[in-house]
Amino acid sequence: MSGDRPTMPPVRLPSDAELARDALSAPLFSRAVQLARWAAGEGMPVGAGGELLSGQLAEAAGLLGMADEEDGPAYAAEAWQLALDTGLVEFTEDEKAEEAGSDEPSGTAVAGEELATVTSGSPQDILDLWLGGLETVLADAAAPDLADLVDQLSEDGELDLDALDWNPEEEADFLDGVLGNLYLLTALGEGAAERPVPLPALAASMIVPDDMDEPTDDVLEEVSDAMMRLDDQFRMLAPTGLVEYQPVDEALIEEVDGEGHIRESVDGIASELPEEEDVTRYGMVALTPLGLFGVRARMLDAGVDAPAVGDLAEEDAATLLAALPGHPAHATRTEAELWLARREPAGAARELLAAAHGDDEDAPSRRLACQQTLALLGTEAEPALREVLDDPQLGGLARVWLAEHGATDVPEPGEEMVFWLTIDTIAAQLAADGDSEELRALVEGLVGRHSGFFDAAWRVDHPATADVLEAMGRLHPDKKAAKEARKAAFKARSRH
Repeated sequence: MSGDRPTMPPVRLPSDAELARDALSAPLFSRAVQLARWAAGEGMPVGAGGELLSGQLAEAAGLLGMADEEDGPAYAAEAWQLALDTGLVEFTEDEKAEEAGSDEPSGTAVAGEELATVTSGSPQDILDLWLGGLETVLADAAAPDLADLVDQLSEDGELDLDALDWNPEEEADFLDGVLGNLYLLTALGEGAAERPVPLPALAASMIVPDDMDEPTDDVLEEVSDAMMRLDDQFRMLAPTGLVEYQPVDEALIEEVDGEGHIRESVDGIASELPEEEDVTRYGMVALTPLGLFGVRARMLDAGVDAPAVGDLAEEDAATLLAALPGHPAHATRTEAELWLARREPAGAARELLAAAHGDDEDAPSRRLACQQTLALLGTEAEPALREVLDDPQLGGLARVWLAEHGATDVPEPGEEMVFWLTIDTIAAQLAADGDSEELRALVEGLVGRHSGFFDAAWRVDHPATADVLEAMGRLHPDKKAAKEARKAAFKARSRH
């Protein structure tokens, strides 16, 4: 990984075939394909720019099963435009197009080359087609409302962008930032279809500064405005299959000066959400698996390091152990399982143990990742673990593994090895979670079980001994024990 590139946690994605099926069944894409097939043949007369004429819109809405819906023609127009944008439909303008009226044919539409991709293309071809369509919808979602554009047209027909107060790049960046935050929450296991994210919290993540304890009225007003903007945008994006979205309850929206606003105060929504039954009324959103794929693809194009679980399966053990400490817990096991599945157990164990060696700052984290990965292997790996019983850095974890797998004739570890493994383990946990409650409990238990713990611990020949003892001094709730830990840390540092 490049140190100057943004890095996201890894995500677990379905296969390309599953994602392609999701893309084809996404409502907007599916409708676009239906209308492209409808246009197949000798050609269909259409209006300027390739849009359907009013009579054709009604027919298209009927074809899509929306003849009785008030918004049927609008949905048909959106699907037709997507078909044009993605090459599912191609448009040829007539030479006399300029003389045609607003609702008169001015060109011909036929099925485009990309329509064949839907039936004969590979899953990756279909996903590329879907990604192209997604880009056009994202651009539309970031654009101002058509009514706002009409209002800002000057008498000579020029658009006054200053009066519109709309910056295309800022609006696109805002939407990208929101999708990035949603992606991050999903990667960390905090956002998914079964755990949708409240819209107020998502809006607040973009507006409220991290160091602001109590949002001001102005900031809360910004959050409210952002919620309304996102509500419109997610309504547009949901039919693409990117997100699952429960819109803001219409009863909460009131119109002020021609614009929608949240009727009820959003005070407190940004930091302390209302009760769960109330939160859902303010909108709930989650990335779908297809959406996770789509946002990741856009991040990769933008130079973001956005790994997928399984990327490490063909890498060597050193690469695996260097990466696993940065994985969320739910992804670590899967990544390790995929790596082990491609290797013979004893050979995999030897490779992991060799990569776990070292005195550098990251070595304890590598050994903890090694231990977690080895735990997934069965007794076939036992010979490899026995080979390192006398290794000062690996003998302790090898004994733990052998004991957990019911091995017999395992020699007892010496006190030096026990203390070394203890320091190594705490160093790894500090690197992973800092001064956590779990580590506090571990420290208290260790000191309680071993009288004179600190008298022995400061002598341990481990690069992290002093740092670990300092941390134990911070974490132990007993003042006397904490003082002993700090004294031991001073001795360990003086020793080196």
